[in-house]
Amino acid sequence: MSTRLSKKLTYDASAEAVAAMLDDPAFREAVLERQKVVRGSVSIDGDLVRIEQVRSASDIPSFARSFVGEEIVIVQTETWTSPTSADVGLAIPGKPGEATGGLVLVESGGRTTESIDLDLSVRIPLVGGKIEKLVAGLFSDALDVEHRVGVEWLAR
Repeated sequence: MSTRLSKKLTYDASAEAVAAMLDDPAFREAVLERQKVVRGSVSIDGDLVRIEQVRSASDIPSFARSFVGEEIVIVQTETWTSPTSADVGLAIPGKPGEATGGLVLVESGGRTTESIDLDLSVRIPLVGGKIEKLVAGLFSDALDVEHRVGVEWLAR
């Protein structure tokens, strides 16, 4: 069993401009600054993007905190397979959970829609589904922050 996360983010810019933004370490660092991360890092090496973020677990339900501890380390990787699409993965090192899926940029009429589709799975008996929904919500919220920063970034 897994939880599906699908999200569409629309920008008033070309796919080329959105791709360039997503390939800019300064943009990714600006997103981390606006998200509720304790610390984070970004590395972009050719077609591989790696974002590591550490989040406080203080605001998550106690049933989940007992599995993740006081902090949650999330490693996001994007392997760009073309200028407008990437394979996306999320991992929580040392924990029995992951997310895999993809990201696609589609331009129409000078606007670009970034579509993210992920399947999240947490292999913990009884509470895995609840934790999947929690992680999906956290990542969805993080994408909302990324979108707000992206709209501001592209408007410059």
